[in-house]
Amino acid sequence: MEIALVLTLLVIAVVLFATEKLSVELVTLLMLIILASTRIITAEEAFAGFSSDFLIIIASIFILSAALQETGVLDFAVVRLVRLAKQSRNLMLFTVMIVTGVVSAFMNNTTVTAMFVTPLVGLSRRINSSPSKLLMPLAFAAILGGTCTLIGTSTNVAVSGYIAKSGLPPIGIFEISGIGFIIFLVGVVYMMTIGQRMLPEHEDQKLAEEYKLQKYLTEIIIRPDSPLVGQLVFASDLTSLHFRILNIIRGKDNFLPDFRTRISANDVLLVEGDLDNLIKVKETKGIDIMADIILEKDLVTDNIRLAELLVVRQSDLIGRTVKEVNFLQRYGLVVLAISRYGETLRSKIGSIQLQIGDLLLVQGSPERFSQLRTSSNVALLGEFEPLLFKKRKGIIAISCFTIAILLGTMDLLPLSVAFLLAAICTILFRCISSEKAYAAIDFKLLVLIGGMTAFGTAMENSGAADFLAQGIVDVLGPLGKMAVLAGFVVLTVLLTQPMSNAAAALVIVPVALRTAASLGSDPRAFAIAIMLAASVSLVTPFEPACILVYSPGKYRFSDFIKVGSPLTLLLIIVILVLVPVFWPV
Repeated sequence: MEIALVLTLLVIAVVLFATEKLSVELVTLLMLIILASTRIITAEEAFAGFSSDFLIIIASIFILSAALQETGVLDFAVVRLVRLAKQSRNLMLFTVMIVTGVVSAFMNNTTVTAMFVTPLVGLSRRINSSPSKLLMPLAFAAILGGTCTLIGTSTNVAVSGYIAKSGLPPIGIFEISGIGFIIFLVGVVYMMTIGQRMLPEHEDQKLAEEYKLQKYLTEIIIRPDSPLVGQLVFASDLTSLHFRILNIIRGKDNFLPDFRTRISANDVLLVEGDLDNLIKVKETKGIDIMADIILEKDLVTDNIRLAELLVVRQSDLIGRTVKEVNFLQRYGLVVLAISRYGETLRSKIGSIQLQIGDLLLVQGSPERFSQLRTSSNVALLGEFEPLLFKKRKGIIAISCFTIAILLGTMDLLPLSVAFLLAAICTILFRCISSEKAYAAIDFKLLVLIGGMTAFGTAMENSGAADFLAQGIVDVLGPLGKMAVLAGFVVLTVLLTQPMSNAAAALVIVPVALRTAASLGSDPRAFAIAIMLAASVSLVTPFEPACILVYSPGKYRFSDFIKVGSPLTLLLIIVILVLVPVFWPV
């Protein structure tokens, strides 16, 4: 009965993670409540994962990474990279992947990807190259670079914490560097050769044409007898009919309206909405519809610009609508359209919940765009204004990170204590404020990892891990230990599609450890193979790093399948060949 309940909860969790009907951390906590209420795990076991030291390591690395960003260290490195990369396209691609992989070996790959997207889009446009030739390799390099060290990705830290709880020695900080470097190198060589040829090359279009705004925009003239005269722009009859007034041309002035702006006779309004509905209300509203086709010149003046904003990880806009965040009041910008997974959203923009990787087409003044360059919520695409390099504080931040790695590697301090000390030092030396340090921590990820660790305990307590392990041994055991290991690796790769990498690994590892024990194999080899497999699934763009480059690269879903599938298969083979070499099965 308990086995059936645990496996049913697992299936429900996978479905909910995939559909995102509920947030992942809420799903995780609800599972813990059910498991504790049914006595499958105790209350102590349910929340033991949240007191584990590996969560301290992950949180500390988030803070240290943010400190490196805040002090301008990372922007300083990006500027040097951009200068070097201008010499040739191949050199640029190679340099981008190598630098990204090295940085990602010690930082969260989503953060690294977000840091490089904006300057690379701008650089691509300056050298008349398509951003799509750079951004997917960027994301892949960031993901694969994380396999080179224990702290390269939260998945590695989580798996290390779980196997330590199971009685095995935790994974050393550089224990996986040998095989991780080979995995990363294979990815670089593939993307420099086969992958580069398969990458799409999209032509750079004007933003108005790219988002097909001319189909949804029109200009109307307000006649003196119109009842619209004197109405507030954002509370007018047009607004109640779901039209958005974007620009007002009044005499020689072309400006963006605000909440105090009233409509005047003879105003020319640029409105967005269904043209057929506008024609129906033409006579009753006292307006004339202009027949001219709306082009980008109608949306851009000396004081008004169009630009794209990328919603980045840790943005407080995620999960909230444009209306809820008062986007116009907060940023002084009008959202014209949203690009998500290659689809352009224009209908009822105010009620669309924003997601990581969304690309917002916005209109506003140059001054407003300048204010966004230091925003932690969005990245101004195509323009890169590096943060001032604070040399003294930057050196302190780098030193703290380096010393933490050395202390942990040499076993002078537990890894969690070393990284926590380093994170606290960056705050004490004012490399980053305590407020920004807290904001840098991805608490949703911590809840997910802590909860899924407890779910692993539930699989052991209920007998679900033994049940699944026996089933796998019965099916694949006759083919040999390597066949069983291959089955787990492939299963992990498949499971990372609907679930996060860390969650998928923590679901599979308990079963793999039991299976390895029953086969008389080294459980550590199985655990590390699964851990690495969770980071090489590049078939679909569901990994956060890939989501960040999807819209800016103008990719299609099929592009990731075409380019990522052969690489994923190649990396699975590398794992199956090399894991037994480094950790004999």
